[in-house]
Order: sequence, then structure tokens, then C-alpha cells
Amino acid sequence: MAAPVETRSPVRSLPPRAAVAASDTWDLSSLFACDADWETALTEWEGLIPGFAPFAGTLASAPERLAECFAYDVAVDRAGDRLGTYAHLRASEDQGAAEAQRMVGRFQHVSTLAGEKASFIRPEIMAIAPATLASWLELPVLAPYRLSLERLVRTRPHVLSEPEEKLLAMQGTFAGTAAKVFRQLTDADLKFGSITTGKGDAVELSNATFITLLHDTDASVRRTAFHQYYAQYEAHANTLAATLSGSVERDVYAARVRHYPSAVEAALFADNVPLAVYDQLVAAVRGHLPAVHHYYDLRRRLLGLDTIHHYDCYVPLVPELEQQHSWGESVSLIVEALAPLGTDYCSRLKRGLSGRWCDRYPNAGKQSGAFSSGTYDSDPYILMNFQEEAIEHVFTLAHEAGHSMHTRYSAEAQPYQLSGYTIFVAEVASTFNEQLLTRLLLKRASSPRERAAILTREIDAVRSTIVRQTMFAEFERRTHASAEAGEPLTLERLRSIYRELLNAYFGPAFAIDSQLELECLRIPHFYNAFYVYKYATGLSAAIALAERVAEGGKSELQAYLRFLQGGCSKWPLELLRDAGVDLERPEPVATALTRFSQLVAELETVLAAC
Repeated sequence: MAAPVETRSPVRSLPPRAAVAASDTWDLSSLFACDADWETALTEWEGLIPGFAPFAGTLASAPERLAECFAYDVAVDRAGDRLGTYAHLRASEDQGAAEAQRMVGRFQHVSTLAGEKASFIRPEIMAIAPATLASWLELPVLAPYRLSLERLVRTRPHVLSEPEEKLLAMQGTFAGTAAKVFRQLTDADLKFGSITTGKGDAVELSNATFITLLHDTDASVRRTAFHQYYAQYEAHANTLAATLSGSVERDVYAARVRHYPSAVEAALFADNVPLAVYDQLVAAVRGHLPAVHHYYDLRRRLLGLDTIHHYDCYVPLVPELEQQHSWGESVSLIVEALAPLGTDYCSRLKRGLSGRWCDRYPNAGKQSGAFSSGTYDSDPYILMNFQEEAIEHVFTLAHEAGHSMHTRYSAEAQPYQLSGYTIFVAEVASTFNEQLLTRLLLKRASSPRERAAILTREIDAVRSTIVRQTMFAEFERRTHASAEAGEPLTLERLRSIYRELLNAYFGPAFAIDSQLELECLRIPHFYNAFYVYKYATGLSAAIALAERVAEGGKSELQAYLRFLQGGCSKWPLELLRDAGVDLERPEPVATALTRFSQLVAELETVLAAC
């Protein structure tokens, strides 16, 4: 008698880019109609570069000449922004697409040339006598550029001589090599195989599906996905450690060469954020870690586990919330949730999300994660790897929609040179939307268990956005300090630093697998150092502002909309103070973490009563 044949569902492979329906992709025509138009524009842009030469050596001659140079530089930047964004978006569609990668490389080459030819601007401005420049700034001819000039003068201690600035500008082509290698390796080259879910479906394991698989209610599926995923990182650990170390060393070099005390202070300087804001964030989170540890133990008990591992931190405690949401259903839900922001905001967002602002679903080679990227002159595009079965992806879409609408409001209210808001305020606009979505879902909850499911999601949002990102921020601080002290960032050193943080943030009762030490090698944000703390401060501010707008009246809404329109017309902390929250004080972060403790207590009570 023949042995029974084992039957399995076929592996759900990601489709090639060419097989994706056009309606599910973004329409980049607001940038360029096609690649050929981009090529033409790139040639034209390259032709603008020699136009900088006549300005060299003349900026101190008259305020009119300085204004003329600024206008030319802004025009070149604006054209380059469209070119760079288009190339980046095309490359993100498929990391293995050679032509798109070539476009990125060509743009970077021309951009570096432009930077070289314009490198005289800062040193020449710095050479103008402070009293003379101060008097010029009062003249109408320089009014459009006054704020930009004031911020430039603020960098005087960190600007080098013209030859030195030119040498630094010439490094632009290869300065991002570490990040590029990381992206190519993790998004295009690493192959993770497939996983059979608890429902018997075979799913291709990838960066896009990893977290989705950790939502599986079958503990063996989560465990297998975790170890199979990290096996690839283990196999390439030395390469990834070298790329991360190279990125850190680049940051340290850049800070030293410009005479900053440290890499972290160099990063904070651009936003005029005091180091105390960074330090008080870490201190506040550290002070609330017992509540985080209590939540992990509650999660362990509710899942019926003897010990809890990292791969048990994503599975829903109450599966009712993990219902399917199609793209259209998700858009409708988000728009309804954002009703407190008014008709203009919601109607414009609905048109964009229902139309082709978004590249919606995963495909082979597509960049993992999600982002919003637009220009002053284009639609605000959103990359998603949308999974209908994960409620978290609905929140991600709401998050990126916040960035996109922030882009449009700032572009419409500010001149080009003041429209580019900083990451510090960007993370407020995005997580604000998530807060309003949470409020709607809690309001619509039809049972204690459904309410518990939403509470769990909000608890995990605070945990992942404030607590986890602060752990990442500590890792960045420690790795850069290590490099600054001359301690090589070997694989062993990186793992050791990360292990210490894992022990502190997850607590003594948490089972930390050794592979989790490799998590530090897969975080893309570490290649843009001292970015992640802004997620934590952003959510803390968003919690306060969402409450203020949802429970307030017209004045509170108008204050928030003015914040969205602010671009970089004020320093980030000023923009937020005007909107109603002061991050130079410890209260916003402390309040958000106290709310976390209250949510955990409510969850425990609600589930005990079910």
C-alpha cells in the first residue's frame, strides 16, 4: 500500500512588479510622465550647475547679489527634489531593477556635482562681517531668505573653509554606501524561504511578511518564523555589522570635522533641540519600565505561556480585532476617524488614497515597510506593503496619510524654502492620525472583548513607538559614544550593547533568545542616526494634541491645522508649543507613559470580567 501523499497549499509567492495591476500602484506623473521625461529633465538640471560659477566670489558685494544667488540655489534644489524623489520611488518599487538603481546612481552623481559647485555659498556668507549681514537682513530684497540666512549664520562655528567644504561635498556619492549595501542585501539578496501558517497556508517569508507571521495564533509558527528569519541575519552578521559600523563611523567623522562635541549633538543641532530633551525621554522611559515588564507578564499569562519570547509580542491577545479590511474599507475607516480634522482634510485625503497616491501591495523586490514621499510640486506618495488581514496595516496607512497631508498643507502655505518640515514634527502629524483612529475604534467597540482588543493595540503602539524607539535611541547613543571613544564596533560589541538594552527593557522574566541580539542589524533607521527618538517624542505630543483637538473646539483645530501648515517656518519645538504641547518640559512624555500604565490596568480589568 502506498504511503499517503502529504498535501499542502502552494507557497504564496510575491508577484513580480510587472504583474501588479496599475490601479494598485502609484501614478508618478505629477513628477514625470515617464522615465524618458526624467532623463531629459536630468540633463537640463545638470546644465544648470555651471550657473553657480558666476556667483562665486561676489556674495559679499551687495545684498541684491546674495538674494540672486539664493534664488538660483532654491530653483536648482526644487528641480533636483523632483528628480531625486522620482528616482527613489522608482527604485523602491523593485530593489533588484537595474534601470531604477542606475537612475538613483545618476541622480546622486549629478547631485554631488551640484553640491561641489555650490559649496562656496556657505563659506562666503560666513565671511561677510556679522554687522553687515545683520543690516542686510533688514532689507526687503532678502526678506524671502531671512530665516534661511539666520539659520545658516547659526552654523558659523561648524562651517569650514571653501576648499574643505568642497572636499566634503565631493564625498556625497559614496557617503551613503553603507545604507545602500544594507538595503540591497536585506531587501533584494536575503532569501528567507517559506512558512506554513496555522491555517495551513504556505507563505513566503520576507521583510514584508515577517511581522504578519508573528501575529499567527500558533506559537510554533511564530517561533519557526522568528528563527528562520534570523538565521539569514546570522549567516550575514559580519557583513551587516560592518555596514552598521561604517555608518556610525561616518556620523562620528562628520561631527568631528565640523567641530561638534558629539554625533548626537550634531544631529540635534539642526532642529535646535536641546540634549536635555533626548536625555529626559530616556530617563522617563527608564522610570516607567516596571509597568512595561508588568505588561509582558500579563501578556504571557493571557497567552497561556510558561515563558514569553519576543515572537510572542505581536500575536493579538483578542483575535476579534484581527478582522480583514480591504483597501477600500481601510480608507473609509480612516477618513471617518479623521472627521475632527474637518471636511477639507478628509475629502482631499479620501481622493488621494482611493486614487493613485499609494503603491499598495507587496511585490518581489519591493522595499519593505512603508513611507510617505512627495515634493513641493507633486502628489504626496505613499509606499505600502498592505496586508488585509493585519489591523496594524490600517494604522500604518493612517500614519503615512498623516505625513502626506502634512506635506500638502505645508507646501500650500509656505514658500519652497520653508515648506520642508523636519522629522521631529513629522512624527506628530502621523501618530496624531493613529490616535484618532484608536478613539473611533474604542467608541465603536460593541463588546468588552472588542474593547480589550483595541486597548491591546493602543498599549502595543505606545510600547513600540515610545518604549521600543527609546531603546533604539539608547543603542544609537551608545554605539556612537563607543566609536567616539575609539572602541571598534565589532559584531561582538554590537551584540553586547544590544543585549544589555534588551535585558533592561524586557525585564528579568522575559526569555531573550540570542538571535534577538541581531535585531540591531536589521533596523533601517540606524542608517539615519538619531532619528528614532523623534518617534517617541512625536507620539507623546500626538497623544496630547489628539485629545486637545477631539475634545476641543474650533480654536484647537485651527491651532493644529496651522501646525500642519508651518513647514519649517519656526523651530520644531516652537511649532509644537503654538499647537498646544511643550516638549521641553517632561510632562508630555510622562503623561503618555502614565496613560500606558492606565491602559494596562484597564485591559487587565476588562479581560478579567470577560
